[in-house]
Amino acid sequence: MGVSSSYLSRAQVQQLLGVNTFGMWRLARKYDKFPKPTQKTGGHFDAKEREEVWESTSVYSWAAKTPEFAHRGAVLRRPLPEVLAPGRWAGYRDTPQGPAQDWHTDLGLIRIVHRGGSFTASNAATALRDQGNKDGVVTLCVLYGDMGRRGPALVAADIAHPSIEYEASWGDVTALAGQVLPWWPALLRLPEVIRHWTPGAAEVVVEVPADDHEKALRRAAANGTFEATSRTAAQDMANSIRNDRINYTSNDVRIFCKDGYGETPNRVVAGAVPDMSSHPLPCGGNREALMAGWRALALHTHPDAVAALEVASVRDPALLPFGATTEIPVQQGIISDRWTRRLTMCDPTAAHAVLAHDTKPEAFFIDPLTDMPVLRTSGDDGKLAWRFYAPLSLPVGGAELASLVLHHTLWVTTSDGHVHPAPCTPTDHLWWGDGWGDRPSEAAAVTDQLLDNLSATVDLHHHYEAPKGLTALFNEEHREGTELTRATLLHARMTPPRTR
Repeated sequence: MGVSSSYLSRAQVQQLLGVNTFGMWRLARKYDKFPKPTQKTGGHFDAKEREEVWESTSVYSWAAKTPEFAHRGAVLRRPLPEVLAPGRWAGYRDTPQGPAQDWHTDLGLIRIVHRGGSFTASNAATALRDQGNKDGVVTLCVLYGDMGRRGPALVAADIAHPSIEYEASWGDVTALAGQVLPWWPALLRLPEVIRHWTPGAAEVVVEVPADDHEKALRRAAANGTFEATSRTAAQDMANSIRNDRINYTSNDVRIFCKDGYGETPNRVVAGAVPDMSSHPLPCGGNREALMAGWRALALHTHPDAVAALEVASVRDPALLPFGATTEIPVQQGIISDRWTRRLTMCDPTAAHAVLAHDTKPEAFFIDPLTDMPVLRTSGDDGKLAWRFYAPLSLPVGGAELASLVLHHTLWVTTSDGHVHPAPCTPTDHLWWGDGWGDRPSEAAAVTDQLLDNLSATVDLHHHYEAPKGLTALFNEEHREGTELTRATLLHARMTPPRTR
């Protein structure tokens, strides 16, 4: 649950429960279930600074269930009256924390905020108290976003003690309200939708709003400066996002409003459901055609291309013509020098802009043999670094792998005298050495494929099946700059590692 933790000192527990020092002393002796304290340590870890503290939610909830202190405990944890007068809907409220509804009940005015998040209940209750609580709210509930036993999960905070949060039961709140309560799926939890609800109202059909990713892709799909293949690729991904959001919303409605704990249905009704009239939108077209569209889009300089490419790099990077993002220091006399000398300076493209991300590049380049974007920028330590996409494959030709050099990543030297960053898929990385229990099977799998075919498009779906000898070789703690010859790699591939 999303209940925030806070602690009470001995004096604060006494104040909460209305007992004196002697009364506090007898609590643990009279009540076996009275929460036990924990030790809070001072900043200097001095034993003299240790003090006993109690978890506030535990004490507050215990009090609500203990007849002697129930009137001082959590409002929605107290036993419900045997006979409940029907509750009354008290209308909609706009609050800083989100859209809310008020309900008059036998316990007082309960406010349900149809948003969630850490400390939302406590912050909202505190703000309401500080502003005078003109509406007379007794307790405030917020949605947490998951499912409880009797309906949507709620976190509550009482105006009397707003700093203490606790879990509340949707079933108890519906019993107090005297009716099934409305709930809105997360993507339709909009003030303009919720404010029009009244008891007994039918669910409304609402179009799921587009998120920023879908909007960026729709802009690119409508941009006439892009090739038709690129517009189709952007639209395909936008449709996919829209379909996912509608499916997510529809599934939420099914879970929260149709299912229940055991055979008892949840006492919840959907205030809104997603518009399914055009669902699903067409998507998942020919992968090769989509990849061609994204490849063309990556070469553009329009901001719409950058925005769309940023979405694609997160949602489906396998559609893009790039491997993993790699960064190495700008340093003289190392293997990468042979590679950087052939780079060609160029104007930035959308691919460069996405590669740069939040850095401030000083120059842009292209590798003329692999077409991979490269930039020179300040690294995390403030020093100059080369940032580039690893290629997905190396140029087709008659050469073969001559050696691998280990320097921040894997570098391939070829029999015809070239140096390349080793190819890698977008979601993997190449490394060697002790991986804290993980083995560098990605590097072994790439090497295994390049030994047989230097121009192979690497596939790392089954990298854990790489030859054990190669994996063992890359698991060693090689120094930066170590060169592994073709003979060394071939020998390792056919030699099983020794068991210890």
